[in-house]
Amino acid sequence: MTDRLRAGSAAARQRLGAGMTRVRQWFPEREFFMRVQGEVRFIRLSSRVQMGVAGGVAGAMLLWLGAMGAALVSQFTAARDHAALLEREAAVASAESRVAKYRGGIEGVADELERRQDFIEKAIQGTIGELPNDLPQGTVSDSTAEAQKTVRKISLELPEGRRLAEVEARQLAFIERLTRYADARAARYETAIRRVGLNPAMLRGASREGQGGPLIRLFTDRDESVDPRFARFGASLERMAALERGLARIPNTLPARLEYISSGFGYRSDPFTGGPAFHAGLDFRWPVGAPIYAAAAGTVSFVGVKQGYGRVVEISHGNGLLTRYAHMSRTDAKEGQKVEAGTAIGQIGNTGRSTGPHLHFEVRINDRPVNPRPFLEANRHVQEIRAGTGAHDEKHGE
Repeated sequence: MTDRLRAGSAAARQRLGAGMTRVRQWFPEREFFMRVQGEVRFIRLSSRVQMGVAGGVAGAMLLWLGAMGAALVSQFTAARDHAALLEREAAVASAESRVAKYRGGIEGVADELERRQDFIEKAIQGTIGELPNDLPQGTVSDSTAEAQKTVRKISLELPEGRRLAEVEARQLAFIERLTRYADARAARYETAIRRVGLNPAMLRGASREGQGGPLIRLFTDRDESVDPRFARFGASLERMAALERGLARIPNTLPARLEYISSGFGYRSDPFTGGPAFHAGLDFRWPVGAPIYAAAAGTVSFVGVKQGYGRVVEISHGNGLLTRYAHMSRTDAKEGQKVEAGTAIGQIGNTGRSTGPHLHFEVRINDRPVNPRPFLEANRHVQEIRAGTGAHDEKHGE
């Protein structure tokens, strides 16, 4: 073991000696002369001194290069940080300008929504008049308090959104007011329909017959759902419209100028035999040639002659409801013709089993004659409802 260590040490000394030999070859011993006060002196620089000087110079160069590198790195880092700072400042300026732009946009959107709401309210008022202030409150929810609470909360958390919240609150209040209006109007229609002995539910159900077409959904929110208040408004409008259509087809217009009713509905003495008989309608006495009018909107279903009735026009009003006009001297309607209440359909005559010029007028439900008088007596009430009046009478039961 000792021999190995000695051998290793000798080899190391040998390599070190070889290295020093090469260094001495790079830095051979040199002599320089110089004149000092008239004398020439020789200076000898050994290899060791030369190596020391060269090492010092190399170290100084390395230090200088390190300092320069550090300066360059520092300068690069500062430039990079400055560029990043400029970029962040630009991003902040851009975001601030966008917020300002959006805030300005929100104001513009709020202005536009307010103008639209003004247009909607004025258009509806121009069609149906000013909405009453005493509409029933119990038919639909009242979101006024909750809407005002929402406006206050948004004003605190998102001040620029306050106007949008105010427009939304105004819109919801208007929708609920319209819903109450439609409910009140539908209630008056139902009252008028019941006064003539008909079932409003039957008329509403019949209004859905003969319908179809592609499904085109309506929704109010992004997730294709419908705000319950808007759904309630749509249902109220649909109910009101169905009852209004049904009411328009109920006989409520005098079919002829009324001098007097010469014969009423029900039991009477037959004018020819004098015996007891049933009279299925009302007789309106008036001269030959006087106009006869449709008592309600409908479709002419028959024009011709029927035994005992003479010249006849029949009008179908839907839901099994039919009106018959008899003893006419002339018919001016055609089968399949659409007529409105008050449309002239012929002239008074004396055809058929008749003792003199008059109009025999019948109202039939599912081909069963019913008394026309309640229909015609409801005329004033129906006209008031269509004109938007009569609310006071409804509330006081007059």
